[in-house]
Amino acid sequence: RKRINPNLQVSGILLTMCEKRTTLCSVLTKEVTECFQGQVHVFDTKIPATVKVGESIYYNMPIEQYSKRATAAVAYRNFAKESIGYEGK
Repeated sequence: RKRINPNLQVSGILLTMCEKRTTLCSVLTKEVTECFQGQVHVFDTKIPATVKVGESIYYNMPIEQYSKRATAAVAYRNFAKESIGYEGK
């Protein structure tokens, strides 16, 4: 931030490639939240790692266009809503 753009502001941290059913995701979420507590917001939405994301990249298409019902596409839409709601805080 200091070198590239001093006016840059971070809205928060978005965890990606996160599978909610795994212990790793729970541990990482807890550690990131504790580490940045009071400094940077950690969004509740987590983007899962899915095959559809890799396929959309391969076909050079956004996940939203490639597969609207994919769990990652749904998660990105939820993140957009969460981010817009958090923006004013």
